[in-house]
Amino acid sequence: MATKVFINLPVKNLSASMDFFQSLGFSINPQFTDDKACCLVVTDSIFVMLLTDAYFKTFINTELCDAHKSTEVLIALDAASKEEVEQTITKALSLGATSYAQPQDYGWMYQHSFADLDGHRWEFAYMDISKMPSQE
Repeated sequence: MATKVFINLPVKNLSASMDFFQSLGFSINPQFTDDKACCLVVTDSIFVMLLTDAYFKTFINTELCDAHKSTEVLIALDAASKEEVEQTITKALSLGATSYAQPQDYGWMYQHSFADLDGHRWEFAYMDISKMPSQE
């Protein structure tokens, strides 16, 4: 069974994307970072590989998705609180991200989102499972 997740995203400007995500608080694993790729550390078992468009294309035999026009994936990460969700989104927007949806508050789950510099969609959610409505 897999124990780690690696999400691979194509980026137009690797340096700008690295600056964006480092400013958001992500750390970088230099062991897997060079001029073609950057390994963002989300947790000890979740990593996001930012790959230049040209390098990303060496792994596929289809066209790249323009994330500004189409959505290829929603990347959802949890947060420790509603405040952390909003702090992350506010910071991302100040760094050049764009908003594509209003925050959603379901009582037991609060989520908000942004599109990064390349249009990839990131969602941050705080969940209090103890307040989740029963399925009965």
